[in-house]
Amino acid sequence: MENEKHYCRIDTRGFALAASGVMGAIYVICSAFVAIWPAFSIQLFGWLMHLVNVEKFAGNVAITLSGFVWGLAQAIVYTYIGAWLIAWLHNKFSK
Repeated sequence: MENEKHYCRIDTRGFALAASGVMGAIYVICSAFVAIWPAFSIQLFGWLMHLVNVEKFAGNVAITLSGFVWGLAQAIVYTYIGAWLIAWLHNKFSK
């Protein structure tokens, strides 16, 4: 037993749920930030992406209810799928 390797298995569903919940919370915070300070949000985006003329790419920023809901749903679903795949691959390759 001393030579056996023991690997930590990840609960794929739990990991994916936790990751998508965190991403959903980040999305809500980011959307609130954009709704409250749209001009500064564009400027911050330009700094983060190293864009000189960010207005050319971002244009007029507006948060709508339908855009918020669809964006939140996409962020949660895509994060769930990605996190589930990462946990599944980790478990598969850790055998």
